[in-house]
Amino acid sequence: MQKLGIGYENYKRMIDDGCYYVDKTLLIRDVVRNGGMVTLFTRPRRFGKTLAISMLRTFFEKEYSHNGTLVDNSKYFEGMKILSAEQDILSMMGRYPVISLSMKAAKQPDFRTAFLMLRNQIISEFERHAYLGESKKLSDNERTVFSALSKGTDEEALRDDEEFKREVGRYSAALQTLSVCLKKHHGERVIILLDEYDVPLENAYFSGFYNEMVGFVRSLFESALKTNDALERAVVTGCLRISKESIFTGLNHLQINSIRSESFSEDFGFTQLETDEFLTAYGLEEKIQEVRDWYDGYLFGKTEIYNPWSVINYIYSMVLDGKEFPEPYWPNTSSNQIIKDLVYHASESVADDLDCLINGGTVEKQIHEDITYEDINESEDNLWNFLFFTGYMKKVSERQEGKSIYITMKIPNMEIGYIYETQIKEWMNHLVKDMDRTDFYRAVLEGNKDCIVSGIENLLEQSISTFDSEEAFYHGFLLSLLLGIKNYHIQSNREEGNGRPDITLLPKKAGLPAVIFEVKVSKTFKSMQAGLQKALTQIRDKKYVEGVFSAGYERVIAYGICFCKKSCVVEVVGSVHEY
Repeated sequence: MQKLGIGYENYKRMIDDGCYYVDKTLLIRDVVRNGGMVTLFTRPRRFGKTLAISMLRTFFEKEYSHNGTLVDNSKYFEGMKILSAEQDILSMMGRYPVISLSMKAAKQPDFRTAFLMLRNQIISEFERHAYLGESKKLSDNERTVFSALSKGTDEEALRDDEEFKREVGRYSAALQTLSVCLKKHHGERVIILLDEYDVPLENAYFSGFYNEMVGFVRSLFESALKTNDALERAVVTGCLRISKESIFTGLNHLQINSIRSESFSEDFGFTQLETDEFLTAYGLEEKIQEVRDWYDGYLFGKTEIYNPWSVINYIYSMVLDGKEFPEPYWPNTSSNQIIKDLVYHASESVADDLDCLINGGTVEKQIHEDITYEDINESEDNLWNFLFFTGYMKKVSERQEGKSIYITMKIPNMEIGYIYETQIKEWMNHLVKDMDRTDFYRAVLEGNKDCIVSGIENLLEQSISTFDSEEAFYHGFLLSLLLGIKNYHIQSNREEGNGRPDITLLPKKAGLPAVIFEVKVSKTFKSMQAGLQKALTQIRDKKYVEGVFSAGYERVIAYGICFCKKSCVVEVVGSVHEY
């Protein structure tokens, strides 16, 4: 079996190390034939954008080794689909100077640090083309400017605010300067590859320095992509099309390709055929349906697409780690901050939509591809747009009404469903932690069932009723409510008498009662009393109270409780003084 290339983002290293590679090299042909002078690809995270950028660089770049000899990269495309392309495409291999810049390093806590990380990435590109510093085809002034940008101003000097501002200005045009020098030296226009361009903007929005970062990225793009006569073509990747901030203002030669586009639909992520072949290569053909349920569900254009990161990790865990069940892998690749915002600030209508979605339903929302982070919380439509274009929603169908596009969407697969459920449960825990539970605890220890019902229902009223048919959810919810009670050990499913009550509170001090909860869930309000009686009967028949007494505790309060949606009924077995 070939090595599984988990985490590989460098195309040459992936091929050198003999990793299994799903052949996406026809992207080269498609970029030349169908792309613009500047092509922006927007796809969800971990769908192969960085590896694609590396592959494009390997193909197009006129590359030199450390000793100055020309590198032949043709071996990296032996047996690949691109070799079936026309001669005019193949003649472009190893022909162009290339600038390749990843912008994901700008995920930093403040603008100064983020800028310096981006500056260092730009300096690395200057260093990669260090031979330009001695090129006789450049003027003395051009070599001087090149040399200065290759080093950058010492960070100590940049502690001065004015000097820092000047440094930002210098590097706003650095890619254009490098392009001009490369064109003069090689006699060919330059290919520019910019990866994860929107990471600095997303991070800056959530970290509080959005306007500063927008200003720098706008200047960088305008000089490199708009007013750059040395540009042959550029490829830019990201998750979202950021337009309102004028990042791409005036780029009339920009072609935008999103998950709604039919062109390039197979170039990112795995198709059904590619996934089936991948699984079969590792002896997992019987797992095709399981993988479809967990990691399929995306629709790029009209093409069904699998999450490549999750498929690779699934195969690794099954073949090399010996695991038997699928797991969610994609949620751990980012902060999922957008999901948190959606859940934590959910209005009643958003809560209803989430209930519908997690229970397998669909919602229809107006879609527009011009997105700004500043507007993310200004309307619910903006938030749903973020979710759709970043991979948290899948298109089921779409319709046009006047100039507006409406898309019916659903959760793509079980993996993404897990993210929503996890965030909702986390949010519920925050609600519980923020609640003053003093009166609730007093009610539990005094047998005040009306106050218990009031406290629980008030909290459930603020929640999303996604899990209203799951006893495990209500069990966990009640357990989290009780965890802050002082002077008690809390046990879940502890054996008492002839069975295991759902929750047992055992006092650390004499004089305090032990407490038992048995939880049931009803599907209808009408059957809640029947569910409650079932809980009370179980407490008696399984002798839960007797079991606690036999452990040496003096007093016991036993509660039966039945939930239905955001309501509950509670009854006490006996009274606080009976035992």
